Amino acid sequence: MSSWFVTHGAAFIVVLPLLMAAITAVLPAVRRLAWFTALVVVSLVALVAFIVLQTQIDLGAFIYRMGGWEPPHGISLGIDAVNAPIALLIAAMGVATLVYAEPAVDSEVQRKKRAPFYAAFLLCVAGLLGMVVTGDAFNVFVFLEVSSISTYTLVAMGANRDRRALSAAFNYLILGSIGATFFVIGIGFLYAETGTLNMADMRQILANLDGGSRVAQVGFGFVLVGLGLKLAMFPLHTWLPGAYAYSPTAVTAFLASTATKAALYLLYRFMFTVFDPSFDYVAVTLTYVVTALAVIGMVFASLQALFQTDARRTLAFSSVAQVGYMLLGIGLISTLGLVGSYLHLINHAVVKGGLFLCLGAMWYRFGITRISDMAGLGKTMPITTAAFTVLAFSLIGVPFTAGFVSKVALAEAALERGWYWAVAVIMIASILALLYMGRMMMVAYFSPPPASALNSDGRVQRREAPLLMLVPMIGLAVTSVLIGVRGNVYLAEVSENAARVLLPGGGL
Repeated sequence: MSSWFVTHGAAFIVVLPLLMAAITAVLPAVRRLAWFTALVVVSLVALVAFIVLQTQIDLGAFIYRMGGWEPPHGISLGIDAVNAPIALLIAAMGVATLVYAEPAVDSEVQRKKRAPFYAAFLLCVAGLLGMVVTGDAFNVFVFLEVSSISTYTLVAMGANRDRRALSAAFNYLILGSIGATFFVIGIGFLYAETGTLNMADMRQILANLDGGSRVAQVGFGFVLVGLGLKLAMFPLHTWLPGAYAYSPTAVTAFLASTATKAALYLLYRFMFTVFDPSFDYVAVTLTYVVTALAVIGMVFASLQALFQTDARRTLAFSSVAQVGYMLLGIGLISTLGLVGSYLHLINHAVVKGGLFLCLGAMWYRFGITRISDMAGLGKTMPITTAAFTVLAFSLIGVPFTAGFVSKVALAEAALERGWYWAVAVIMIASILALLYMGRMMMVAYFSPPPASALNSDGRVQRREAPLLMLVPMIGLAVTSVLIGVRGNVYLAEVSENAARVLLPGGGL
């Protein structure tokens, strides 16, 4: 049985949602039909991704050869310790988001647009998974565009709730296109230098050339900027707050959990397996440029979050700050640094996805968008608010939560390099997270609910989120705690395996 997943698993998780997207787009406007189709498809993808991950752990890395053509002449899809967990993460968050989406999309997207919505969602899933598993540099660009174009459409569908979604989608389209252009130009330079598009072959040729000529260095710069824009690296993040704040809730949660994480995976792949930190220009750029942008982003984006009045924009700027944590781990160029960065990638996907789902449920019941409107939610929506609180604690980095595990790992990596100042930055950013998340919880628990939330006798009327919304929110909150309590048993091992593949020599 495992041989089937070795032979076909990598292709299956990309091809199935890609093909089913076309079918879903033309489904009749029967209630729940498009939603149920998308849910079944992504659930199958998640199941196969899980088995592929277990197969990779047991058997090691394996390659799928498209059309039977051997790489580097043919296109390959590869599974290893770096991308297998991220593929499962994307699929699992897709399932959680789709379960939540049934009531959410009904309230936010016009009925005639729901089948196209779920078709675009499947295209986005296929594009993200394709980015993660492909071994061909040009096909990274192709799948990047598949996911991006579908994402622009998904963001724009929030216009039924807030017309600003249209301008947010346009801004995302322009900046996303610029990022993709930078990336494909970089790939062109690398092809000119190496004569191949296969990333493993490209790595070997660059190693033989001791990093290559200035052509390779220019390609490196273009790839770094293009991916930096896609993953919302400060100051290339300006597309993100609007896209997260005004798109449909399910879209925001899915993008926050997966889109920047897939782009960060590509940064791992190019910086450490196509290029090599032993090349001087790579080491200098990661140590000084990427690290500097990471710590600036951690502090300044946290400060921007602190002064937001819109709850979703607060979490959006928080995401920019959290990307800074992950980039800091890359800038350390050490095994421990990559372990911390990889851990934080997984933890942030779980935590931020859950937080956006909670905010969406609050909007669903009470139309809440501003922080001040969260008054009394601890009484009117106690389960939703409890899940939000657990996830907020994790974002802050409270012990026994997911965020604490990865922040401690990053701090240990910084101490190993003697970067005491980096530990101080991690602590400052965490304190700022306590302030901007703390004020939300203060309003929810210690401010009286509005008069509209009271019964005729003056008692608080509870209006909890629907069950399909509660299940993924509670599941992600529980997962956050389980990672905090037991994450060192499994996730740390997964992260260490990924770090060893990316940096087999142990770093600088």
